[in-house]
Amino acid sequence: MEIVSYFRYMVCPIILGSLGAWFVSRYGQRLKIMDLPTNRSSHVRNTPKGGSIGILITFIFSSLLLEFSGFFWIPVVFLSLVCLLGDRVDLPISFRLFVQTLCTVIVLIFYFFQTGSGNCALFPLMALFIVGTANFYNFMDGIDGIAGISAVLSFGLLGFFIHSIQADVRFSLLALSIAFSSLAFLFFNLPAARVFMGDVGSVFLGFVFALIVIFVARDIADFFCMTGFLFLFYMDELTTMAIRLKKKESLLKAHRRHLYQILANEMGKDHWKISSGYGACQLIIGSAAFFLRSYGIGLMFLFYAVCGMVFISFSYMIRKKAFDL
Repeated sequence: MEIVSYFRYMVCPIILGSLGAWFVSRYGQRLKIMDLPTNRSSHVRNTPKGGSIGILITFIFSSLLLEFSGFFWIPVVFLSLVCLLGDRVDLPISFRLFVQTLCTVIVLIFYFFQTGSGNCALFPLMALFIVGTANFYNFMDGIDGIAGISAVLSFGLLGFFIHSIQADVRFSLLALSIAFSSLAFLFFNLPAARVFMGDVGSVFLGFVFALIVIFVARDIADFFCMTGFLFLFYMDELTTMAIRLKKKESLLKAHRRHLYQILANEMGKDHWKISSGYGACQLIIGSAAFFLRSYGIGLMFLFYAVCGMVFISFSYMIRKKAFDL
């Protein structure tokens, strides 16, 4: 890659990610975008949120440089701006879901027109995957570093995978630019957060991750390989949902039942240690999925099943120890 491209998709994202996090950490209180701790929080002091605004600006910058259609990136920006507003004022869950669904429908209509795919039966499943991933990522952003580290790894793996299968190079560069911008944000979020990511970043990252997966996947094997780059987020959220449904709890009610939250709150583990552990495991799982892709979907499913059982067993052990179940 020539030096100009390195500057555009590596150096510029790092600068933008740093500036965004620095600006919010400096002026967040004046802008009234503060995260105030509650009994559901895993932090104990007031902290500015929305520090991932630089990652959003990186996305806009890269989308324009790579000449993506406005039907792809404008709905993402609109959703992110609504999330930024939600970081400042309390927005009803129904309104947030409506905006997420609206933006998803717009992008998917563009996808079906662009690809010429006639399999419209996949539309609702794709929409569920996009909205679900956006919210899963948001729910997993609860301790210092976990969302940022996962962004660096998942988008980094996406970028390298897309390059390896010789798909549209623009998606590879977009994913890598988001990874570098997220890396810059991390310096303000670890080891002790000076600024939080906020919904403007967490919902955005999940939404864009899912979009890239759908736009790039050539077949079901590609799809499952790339979703493996965010495996731990999916597992933690799905197992937590199952536990809450079993206890007949409302899924719309805020809680602290994720495994990472239990490790931080009930077990008293340092945030950076938990986030680093999630990151290390995610890197191993994602890299293995990358390698196993060439051996077919069956082996990938077997690998995911083993990883899932290990996660569930570990989760049960920690929950039993924390709550003496």
